[in-house]
Amino acid sequence: MDVRLPRLGEGADSGTVASIFVKEGETVKKDQPVLELESEKAVASIPSPAAGTVTQIHVKEGDLIKVGHLIMTISPEGAGVEPPPSAPSEIPRPAESSSPPAPVSMPELPLPSPGPPPAASPTVRKIARDLNIDLARVKGSERGGRVTLADLKAYVQRLQQIVFQQQSPPAGRVVPASAPVVIDFAKWGPVERKKMTTLRKTISERMVQSWNTIPHIHQFDEVDISGLLAFKKKYGAKYEKQGGRLTLTAFAIAALVPALKKHPMFNTSFDETTAEIVFKNYYHFGIAVDTEHGLIVPVIRNADKKSLLDLARELDQLAERTRGRKVSLEEMQGGTFSISNQGGIGSGHFTPIVNKPEVAILGIGRGVVKPVVVEKKIEQRTMLPLTLSYDHRIIDGADAARFMVDLVKAFEGISEAAVRI
Repeated sequence: MDVRLPRLGEGADSGTVASIFVKEGETVKKDQPVLELESEKAVASIPSPAAGTVTQIHVKEGDLIKVGHLIMTISPEGAGVEPPPSAPSEIPRPAESSSPPAPVSMPELPLPSPGPPPAASPTVRKIARDLNIDLARVKGSERGGRVTLADLKAYVQRLQQIVFQQQSPPAGRVVPASAPVVIDFAKWGPVERKKMTTLRKTISERMVQSWNTIPHIHQFDEVDISGLLAFKKKYGAKYEKQGGRLTLTAFAIAALVPALKKHPMFNTSFDETTAEIVFKNYYHFGIAVDTEHGLIVPVIRNADKKSLLDLARELDQLAERTRGRKVSLEEMQGGTFSISNQGGIGSGHFTPIVNKPEVAILGIGRGVVKPVVVEKKIEQRTMLPLTLSYDHRIIDGADAARFMVDLVKAFEGISEAAVRI
Protein backbone atom coordinates (compact mmCIF):
# COMPACT_ATOMS: atom_id res chain seq x y z
CA MET A 1 0.00 0.00 0.00
CA ASP A 2 1.11 3.55 -0.73
CA VAL A 3 1.42 5.91 2.23
CA ARG A 4 0.83 9.55 1.28
CA LEU A 5 1.16 12.75 3.27
CA PRO A 6 -2.23 13.46 4.88
CA ARG A 7 -3.64 16.92 5.45
CA LEU A 8 -2.37 18.10 8.84
CA GLY A 9 -4.86 20.90 9.38
CA GLU A 10 -6.39 23.97 7.79
CA GLY A 11 -3.68 25.73 5.80
CA ALA A 12 -1.10 22.99 6.40
CA ASP A 13 -0.54 21.79 2.85
CA SER A 14 3.22 21.28 2.74
CA GLY A 15 6.32 20.88 4.87
CA THR A 16 9.89 19.68 5.05
CA VAL A 17 10.86 16.13 6.02
CA ALA A 18 12.72 16.64 9.30
CA SER A 19 13.33 13.01 10.34
CA ILE A 20 12.58 9.51 9.05
CA PHE A 21 12.10 6.99 11.86
CA VAL A 22 12.02 3.73 9.86
CA LYS A 23 14.15 1.92 7.29
CA GLU A 24 13.30 -0.21 4.28
CA GLY A 25 12.65 -3.80 5.35
CA GLU A 26 11.61 -2.73 8.84
CA THR A 27 8.31 -3.87 10.36
CA VAL A 28 5.95 -1.15 11.59
CA LYS A 29 2.76 -1.14 13.64
CA LYS A 30 -0.43 0.74 12.86
CA ASP A 31 -0.21 4.38 14.10
CA GLN A 32 3.54 4.05 14.70
CA PRO A 33 5.32 7.33 13.81
CA VAL A 34 7.29 6.83 10.60
CA LEU A 35 8.24 10.38 9.73
CA GLU A 36 8.51 13.85 11.28
CA LEU A 37 7.40 16.81 9.17
CA GLU A 38 8.24 20.46 9.81
CA SER A 39 5.15 22.26 8.60
CA GLU A 40 4.64 26.01 8.91
CA LYS A 41 5.78 26.64 12.51
CA ALA A 42 5.05 23.22 13.95
CA VAL A 43 6.67 19.80 13.87
CA ALA A 44 4.28 16.87 13.48
CA SER A 45 4.75 13.10 13.47
CA ILE A 46 3.18 11.19 10.58
CA PRO A 47 1.84 7.76 11.66
CA SER A 48 1.67 4.58 9.64
CA PRO A 49 -1.91 3.89 8.50
CA ALA A 50 -1.44 0.12 8.83
CA ALA A 51 0.83 -2.60 10.18
CA GLY A 52 3.27 -4.16 7.77
CA THR A 53 6.76 -4.05 6.32
CA VAL A 54 8.32 -0.95 4.78
CA THR A 55 9.25 -2.00 1.25
CA GLN A 56 10.32 1.38 -0.10
CA ILE A 57 10.87 4.92 1.20
CA HIS A 58 10.22 7.59 -1.41
CA VAL A 59 11.45 10.69 0.46
CA LYS A 60 14.60 11.79 2.24
CA GLU A 61 15.32 14.27 4.99
CA GLY A 62 15.20 17.84 3.72
CA ASP A 63 12.64 17.12 0.98
CA LEU A 64 9.83 19.66 0.63
CA ILE A 65 6.59 17.72 0.14
CA LYS A 66 2.89 18.54 -0.01
CA VAL A 67 -0.40 16.85 0.79
CA GLY A 68 -0.81 13.67 -1.27
CA HIS A 69 2.93 13.20 -1.84
CA LEU A 70 4.01 9.54 -1.78
CA ILE A 71 6.04 8.99 1.39
CA MET A 72 6.62 5.24 1.46
CA THR A 73 5.23 1.88 0.42
CA ILE A 74 4.19 -0.67 3.02
CA SER A 75 3.39 -4.34 2.48
CA PRO A 76 0.45 -5.02 4.85
CA GLU A 77 0.71 -7.99 7.19
CA GLY A 78 -2.08 -10.30 8.31
CA ALA A 79 -5.77 -10.28 7.60
CA GLY A 80 -8.05 -7.40 8.26
CA VAL A 81 -5.55 -4.76 7.28
CA GLU A 82 -7.19 -1.58 6.14
CA PRO A 83 -7.25 -1.13 2.36
CA PRO A 84 -4.89 1.43 0.84
CA PRO A 85 -6.28 4.95 1.24
CA SER A 86 -7.17 6.77 -1.90
CA ALA A 87 -5.55 10.09 -2.66
CA PRO A 88 -7.20 13.00 -0.83
CA SER A 89 -10.31 14.12 -2.64
CA GLU A 90 -9.42 17.76 -2.25
CA ILE A 91 -6.36 17.42 -4.46
CA PRO A 92 -7.30 17.89 -8.11
CA ARG A 93 -5.08 16.24 -10.69
CA PRO A 94 -3.52 19.03 -12.74
CA ALA A 95 -3.96 18.91 -16.47
CA GLU A 96 -0.83 18.72 -18.62
CA SER A 97 0.33 22.20 -19.45
CA SER A 98 3.40 24.01 -20.68
CA SER A 99 2.93 26.65 -17.97
CA PRO A 100 5.33 26.69 -14.96
CA PRO A 101 4.34 24.43 -12.04
CA ALA A 102 2.52 26.03 -9.12
CA PRO A 103 4.49 26.71 -5.92
CA VAL A 104 4.70 23.66 -3.68
CA SER A 105 2.97 25.44 -0.81
CA MET A 106 -0.06 26.51 -2.85
CA PRO A 107 -3.29 25.41 -1.17
CA GLU A 108 -5.49 22.99 -3.05
CA LEU A 109 -9.04 24.00 -4.01
CA PRO A 110 -11.91 21.49 -3.83
CA LEU A 111 -13.48 21.36 -7.28
CA PRO A 112 -16.36 18.86 -7.44
CA SER A 113 -17.08 17.53 -10.89
CA PRO A 114 -19.58 19.72 -12.73
CA GLY A 115 -23.08 18.32 -12.58
CA PRO A 116 -26.65 19.49 -12.09
CA PRO A 117 -26.85 22.93 -10.43
CA PRO A 118 -27.25 22.49 -6.66
CA ALA A 119 -30.02 24.03 -4.61
CA ALA A 120 -29.39 27.67 -3.69
CA SER A 121 -31.35 30.84 -2.96
CA PRO A 122 -32.03 33.36 -5.75
CA THR A 123 -29.57 35.77 -4.09
CA VAL A 124 -26.78 33.20 -4.11
CA ARG A 125 -27.54 32.28 -7.73
CA LYS A 126 -27.45 35.93 -8.80
CA ILE A 127 -24.13 36.57 -7.07
CA ALA A 128 -22.64 33.44 -8.62
CA ARG A 129 -23.97 34.49 -12.03
CA ASP A 130 -22.49 37.98 -11.66
CA LEU A 131 -19.13 36.50 -10.70
CA ASN A 132 -19.28 33.92 -13.50
CA ILE A 133 -19.02 31.04 -11.00
CA ASP A 134 -20.42 27.60 -11.74
CA LEU A 135 -22.38 26.68 -8.60
CA ALA A 136 -21.89 23.01 -9.42
CA ARG A 137 -18.26 23.50 -8.37
CA VAL A 138 -19.17 24.95 -4.97
CA LYS A 139 -19.55 22.46 -2.13
CA GLY A 140 -22.81 23.11 -0.30
CA SER A 141 -22.85 22.79 3.50
CA GLU A 142 -26.58 22.49 4.06
CA ARG A 143 -28.80 19.45 3.75
CA GLY A 144 -28.92 18.01 0.26
CA GLY A 145 -25.84 19.98 -0.77
CA ARG A 146 -27.65 23.33 -0.75
CA VAL A 147 -25.17 26.15 -1.32
CA THR A 148 -25.32 29.08 1.11
CA LEU A 149 -23.86 32.56 0.80
CA ALA A 150 -21.13 31.50 3.26
CA ASP A 151 -20.23 28.55 1.01
CA LEU A 152 -19.92 30.88 -1.97
CA LYS A 153 -17.77 33.34 -0.01
CA ALA A 154 -15.47 30.53 1.12
CA TYR A 155 -15.11 29.33 -2.47
CA VAL A 156 -14.22 32.83 -3.70
CA GLN A 157 -11.75 33.26 -0.86
CA ARG A 158 -9.97 30.05 -1.78
CA LEU A 159 -9.85 31.13 -5.42
CA GLN A 160 -8.26 34.43 -4.46
CA GLN A 161 -5.78 32.67 -2.22
CA ILE A 162 -4.69 30.46 -5.10
CA VAL A 163 -4.37 33.41 -7.46
CA PHE A 164 -2.31 35.29 -4.86
CA GLN A 165 0.06 32.39 -4.31
CA GLN A 166 0.39 31.72 -8.03
CA GLN A 167 1.52 35.29 -8.44
CA SER A 168 3.78 35.14 -5.35
CA PRO A 169 7.27 33.64 -5.06
CA PRO A 170 7.85 30.33 -3.28
CA ALA A 171 7.95 30.43 0.52
CA GLY A 172 10.75 32.54 1.87
CA ARG A 173 11.61 34.32 -1.38
CA VAL A 174 11.12 38.04 -1.74
CA VAL A 175 10.26 39.49 -5.14
CA PRO A 176 13.01 41.98 -5.99
CA ALA A 177 12.36 45.24 -7.80
CA SER A 178 14.82 44.09 -10.45
CA ALA A 179 16.82 41.00 -11.24
CA PRO A 180 18.92 39.97 -8.22
CA VAL A 181 22.58 40.84 -8.37
CA VAL A 182 24.89 37.89 -7.84
CA ILE A 183 27.63 38.91 -5.40
CA ASP A 184 30.73 36.85 -4.67
CA PHE A 185 31.14 37.68 -0.99
CA ALA A 186 34.07 35.25 -0.72
CA LYS A 187 36.35 37.54 -2.70
CA TRP A 188 36.59 39.81 0.35
CA GLY A 189 37.23 37.08 2.89
CA PRO A 190 36.06 33.70 4.25
CA VAL A 191 32.30 33.11 4.29
CA GLU A 192 29.94 30.36 5.35
CA ARG A 193 26.55 29.66 3.75
CA LYS A 194 23.62 28.05 5.53
CA LYS A 195 20.26 27.06 4.06
CA MET A 196 17.21 28.82 5.48
CA THR A 197 15.09 26.50 7.59
CA THR A 198 11.44 25.92 6.77
CA LEU A 199 10.53 27.96 9.84
CA ARG A 200 12.71 30.90 8.78
CA LYS A 201 11.25 30.74 5.24
CA THR A 202 7.75 30.80 6.70
CA ILE A 203 8.58 33.76 8.94
CA SER A 204 10.13 35.57 5.98
CA GLU A 205 7.16 34.93 3.73
CA ARG A 206 4.60 36.05 6.31
CA MET A 207 6.52 39.17 7.32
CA VAL A 208 6.81 40.25 3.67
CA GLN A 209 3.12 39.55 3.08
CA SER A 210 2.06 41.49 6.19
CA TRP A 211 4.35 44.44 5.41
CA ASN A 212 3.33 44.62 1.74
CA THR A 213 -0.42 44.31 2.29
CA ILE A 214 -0.98 46.17 5.59
CA PRO A 215 -0.31 49.93 5.86
CA HIS A 216 1.42 50.01 9.25
CA ILE A 217 1.07 52.93 11.65
CA HIS A 218 2.68 53.03 15.09
CA GLN A 219 1.44 54.62 18.33
CA PHE A 220 3.90 55.07 21.22
CA ASP A 221 3.31 55.57 24.94
CA GLU A 222 4.60 54.69 28.42
CA VAL A 223 2.89 53.16 31.41
CA ASP A 224 3.86 53.45 35.08
CA ILE A 225 4.38 49.87 36.29
CA SER A 226 5.79 50.72 39.72
CA GLY A 227 2.67 49.32 41.38
CA LEU A 228 2.75 46.13 39.28
CA LEU A 229 6.40 45.55 40.19
CA ALA A 230 5.42 45.85 43.86
CA PHE A 231 2.75 43.19 43.27
CA LYS A 232 5.35 40.95 41.58
CA LYS A 233 7.67 41.28 44.55
CA LYS A 234 4.86 40.55 47.02
CA TYR A 235 3.14 37.66 45.22
CA GLY A 236 5.76 36.33 42.79
CA ALA A 237 6.88 33.44 45.00
CA LYS A 238 3.28 32.37 45.63
CA TYR A 239 2.60 32.28 41.88
CA GLU A 240 5.67 30.12 41.30
CA LYS A 241 4.47 27.65 43.93
CA GLN A 242 1.17 27.48 42.00
CA GLY A 243 2.98 26.69 38.73
CA GLY A 244 3.13 30.12 37.10
CA ARG A 245 5.26 33.26 36.93
CA LEU A 246 3.82 36.72 37.47
CA THR A 247 5.15 38.44 34.33
CA LEU A 248 4.44 41.71 32.56
CA THR A 249 3.01 39.71 29.66
CA ALA A 250 0.34 38.32 32.02
CA PHE A 251 -0.38 41.86 33.26
CA ALA A 252 -0.56 43.03 29.62
CA ILE A 253 -3.21 40.44 28.77
CA ALA A 254 -5.21 41.44 31.85
CA ALA A 255 -5.06 45.09 30.74
CA LEU A 256 -5.77 44.41 27.08
CA VAL A 257 -9.05 42.56 27.64
CA PRO A 258 -11.02 45.59 28.94
CA ALA A 259 -9.31 47.88 26.41
CA LEU A 260 -10.34 45.62 23.53
CA LYS A 261 -13.89 45.33 24.85
CA LYS A 262 -14.13 49.13 24.92
CA HIS A 263 -12.50 49.42 21.46
CA PRO A 264 -13.72 46.32 19.56
CA MET A 265 -12.24 47.52 16.25
CA PHE A 266 -8.82 46.38 17.51
CA ASN A 267 -10.14 42.82 17.94
CA THR A 268 -11.19 42.40 14.32
CA SER A 269 -9.96 41.07 10.98
CA PHE A 270 -10.47 42.44 7.49
CA ASP A 271 -12.09 39.98 5.08
CA GLU A 272 -10.49 41.11 1.83
CA THR A 273 -12.74 38.86 -0.27
CA THR A 274 -15.94 40.63 0.82
CA ALA A 275 -14.58 43.98 2.07
CA GLU A 276 -16.12 43.22 5.48
CA ILE A 277 -14.72 43.88 8.95
CA VAL A 278 -15.09 40.76 11.09
CA PHE A 279 -15.77 41.60 14.76
CA LYS A 280 -14.79 38.74 17.07
CA ASN A 281 -16.62 38.09 20.31
CA TYR A 282 -13.70 36.16 21.77
CA TYR A 283 -10.26 37.18 22.99
CA HIS A 284 -7.40 34.95 21.85
CA PHE A 285 -3.91 36.42 22.29
CA GLY A 286 -0.96 35.48 20.11
CA ILE A 287 2.21 35.53 22.25
CA ALA A 288 5.50 35.98 20.36
CA VAL A 289 7.99 33.45 21.76
CA ASP A 290 11.71 33.75 20.99
CA THR A 291 13.13 30.27 20.29
CA GLU A 292 16.43 29.02 18.93
CA HIS A 293 14.55 28.10 15.76
CA GLY A 294 13.01 31.54 15.26
CA LEU A 295 9.95 33.51 16.34
CA ILE A 296 6.86 31.37 17.01
CA VAL A 297 3.46 32.77 18.01
CA PRO A 298 1.22 30.34 19.95
CA VAL A 299 -2.21 31.49 21.12
CA ILE A 300 -3.72 31.91 24.60
CA ARG A 301 -7.47 31.32 24.14
CA ASN A 302 -10.43 32.90 25.96
CA ALA A 303 -8.21 35.19 28.03
CA ASP A 304 -11.23 37.16 29.21
CA LYS A 305 -12.46 34.12 31.13
CA LYS A 306 -9.20 33.42 32.99
CA SER A 307 -7.72 34.75 36.22
CA LEU A 308 -4.26 36.26 36.40
CA LEU A 309 -3.00 33.01 37.93
CA ASP A 310 -4.55 31.00 35.08
CA LEU A 311 -2.85 33.27 32.55
CA ALA A 312 0.51 33.03 34.36
CA ARG A 313 0.37 29.23 34.38
CA GLU A 314 -0.68 28.93 30.75
CA LEU A 315 1.94 31.41 29.55
CA ASP A 316 4.68 29.44 31.29
CA GLN A 317 3.51 26.08 29.94
CA LEU A 318 2.91 27.39 26.43
CA ALA A 319 6.32 29.10 26.23
CA GLU A 320 8.07 25.93 27.38
CA ARG A 321 6.28 23.72 24.85
CA THR A 322 6.87 26.29 22.10
CA ARG A 323 10.62 26.38 22.71
CA GLY A 324 10.60 22.60 22.53
CA ARG A 325 8.62 22.72 19.24
CA LYS A 326 5.78 20.81 20.88
CA VAL A 327 2.94 23.13 19.91
CA SER A 328 0.58 22.08 17.16
CA LEU A 329 -0.43 24.14 14.14
CA GLU A 330 -3.91 24.50 15.65
CA GLU A 331 -2.39 26.17 18.74
CA MET A 332 -0.92 28.88 16.51
CA GLN A 333 -4.16 29.78 14.75
CA GLY A 334 -7.20 31.86 15.63
CA GLY A 335 -5.51 34.75 17.43
CA THR A 336 -7.37 38.08 17.61
CA PHE A 337 -4.54 40.30 18.92
CA SER A 338 -0.81 39.70 19.46
CA ILE A 339 1.79 40.70 22.05
CA SER A 340 5.55 40.89 21.56
CA ASN A 341 7.51 41.47 24.79
CA GLN A 342 11.21 42.25 24.28
CA GLY A 343 11.72 43.70 27.74
CA GLY A 344 13.52 40.62 28.98
CA ILE A 345 16.11 41.05 26.23
CA GLY A 346 16.64 44.69 27.15
CA SER A 347 15.02 46.44 24.19
CA GLY A 348 13.24 49.77 24.48
CA HIS A 349 10.67 51.01 21.97
CA PHE A 350 10.39 48.93 18.79
CA THR A 351 7.82 48.60 15.99
CA PRO A 352 6.43 45.06 15.66
CA ILE A 353 4.74 43.93 12.43
CA VAL A 354 1.01 43.17 12.56
CA ASN A 355 0.32 39.44 12.59
CA LYS A 356 -2.05 39.08 9.63
CA PRO A 357 -5.08 38.54 9.59
CA GLU A 358 -5.17 40.46 12.89
CA VAL A 359 -5.24 44.27 12.74
CA ALA A 360 -3.04 45.22 15.70
CA ILE A 361 -0.13 44.10 17.86
CA LEU A 362 1.35 45.45 21.09
CA GLY A 363 5.11 45.74 21.53
CA ILE A 364 6.47 45.86 25.10
CA GLY A 365 9.99 47.07 25.85
CA ARG A 366 12.20 47.23 28.95
CA GLY A 367 10.99 49.22 31.95
CA VAL A 368 13.23 52.17 32.89
CA VAL A 369 13.36 54.11 36.16
CA LYS A 370 12.66 57.80 35.45
CA PRO A 371 11.82 60.96 37.39
CA VAL A 372 8.07 61.48 37.04
CA VAL A 373 5.78 64.18 38.40
CA VAL A 374 3.16 62.56 40.65
CA GLU A 375 0.68 64.88 42.37
CA LYS A 376 3.02 67.85 41.88
CA LYS A 377 5.99 65.94 43.31
CA ILE A 378 8.91 64.40 41.44
CA GLU A 379 9.22 60.68 42.16
CA GLN A 380 11.25 57.79 40.79
CA ARG A 381 8.89 55.56 38.82
CA THR A 382 9.45 52.61 36.51
CA MET A 383 8.05 53.46 33.09
CA LEU A 384 7.31 50.72 30.55
CA PRO A 385 7.55 51.61 26.82
CA LEU A 386 4.62 50.47 24.68
CA THR A 387 4.17 50.46 20.91
CA LEU A 388 0.88 49.77 19.17
CA SER A 389 1.24 48.76 15.51
CA TYR A 390 -2.05 48.74 13.62
CA ASP A 391 -3.67 48.35 10.20
CA HIS A 392 -4.45 51.85 8.94
CA ARG A 393 -7.04 50.47 6.50
CA ILE A 394 -9.24 49.63 9.47
CA ILE A 395 -8.10 51.87 12.31
CA ASP A 396 -7.63 55.67 12.29
CA GLY A 397 -4.95 57.47 14.26
CA ALA A 398 -7.41 59.08 16.67
CA ASP A 399 -8.88 55.66 17.49
CA ALA A 400 -5.39 54.30 18.16
CA ALA A 401 -4.63 57.23 20.49
CA ARG A 402 -7.85 56.65 22.45
CA PHE A 403 -7.13 52.92 22.65
CA MET A 404 -3.64 53.55 23.99
CA VAL A 405 -4.91 56.01 26.61
CA ASP A 406 -7.40 53.45 27.89
CA LEU A 407 -4.80 50.67 27.76
CA VAL A 408 -2.44 52.70 29.96
CA LYS A 409 -5.30 53.33 32.40
CA ALA A 410 -6.12 49.60 32.46
CA PHE A 411 -2.45 48.74 33.13
CA GLU A 412 -2.16 51.20 35.97
CA GLY A 413 -5.60 50.27 37.29
CA ILE A 414 -4.88 46.57 37.94
CA SER A 415 -5.74 46.15 41.61
CA GLU A 416 -4.10 44.06 44.27
CA ALA A 417 -7.36 42.13 44.59
CA ALA A 418 -6.92 40.91 41.00
CA VAL A 419 -3.37 39.76 41.77
CA ARG A 420 -3.78 38.28 45.23
CA ILE A 421 -3.95 34.47 45.56
